[in-house]
Amino acid sequence: MTSTDSTQPPVTPPTTAPATAPAKAPAKDPWELPDVSGLVVGVLGGTGDQGRGLAYRLARAGQKVIIGSRAADRAQTAADELGLGVEGADNAECARRSDIVIIAVPWEGHAKTLESLREDLAGKLVIDCVNPLGFDKQGAYALRVEEGSAAQQAAALLPDSRVTAAFHHLSAVLLQDESIEEIDTDVMVLGEVRADTDIVQALAGRIPGMRGVFAGRLRNAHQVESLVANLISTNRRYKAHAGLRVTDV
Repeated sequence: MTSTDSTQPPVTPPTTAPATAPAKAPAKDPWELPDVSGLVVGVLGGTGDQGRGLAYRLARAGQKVIIGSRAADRAQTAADELGLGVEGADNAECARRSDIVIIAVPWEGHAKTLESLREDLAGKLVIDCVNPLGFDKQGAYALRVEEGSAAQQAAALLPDSRVTAAFHHLSAVLLQDESIEEIDTDVMVLGEVRADTDIVQALAGRIPGMRGVFAGRLRNAHQVESLVANLISTNRRYKAHAGLRVTDV
């Protein structure tokens, strides 16, 4: 019969150093935005009031701008009138030569224009600023869009592009007024990829007085586009050119 020595000290298991949790990376400053000064910006619909105004403000801020139109000669005429190094081209050439392409065409031609430029816009960062609106005796109102919004329609038609939405709430009158030094407004920026919306925010910030503010994913673009109908009503009532400011950010 085997016996056990009860006086033998208990065996202590080896100790291991407690695991150290990896240091948490500091949160990225949302206002730390990339340098976009060297990017070429194309404006499709740049002969219209909104597109022309954006082209003027960005070129005045030092951005290289190309105006696009269905007719190259019409685009070049608008570019010559703006000066500031702005160039004109047909829509396809404008898209191919640009790093960022702003869609500022009338809503009625939105789908057809984008369908025709799918290959030319492949790989490009696209900013849709089109507002689907109708007008009757009671004023402006938002139209229903099958895809949800103009920006979502653009994303569906341009599967190889990086589609964002911004620059909806800007007064074309103020944008084109050469006597105005600053455009006092915020720009709501929407998109699926934060790196892309950061670029758009930075581009908006190139215009004195303007600030780009992240406002969610493209599924939220409908209410941003629709709000323009309210601003039109405000402007008519108060004889103004109202914009937006987002508080506490």
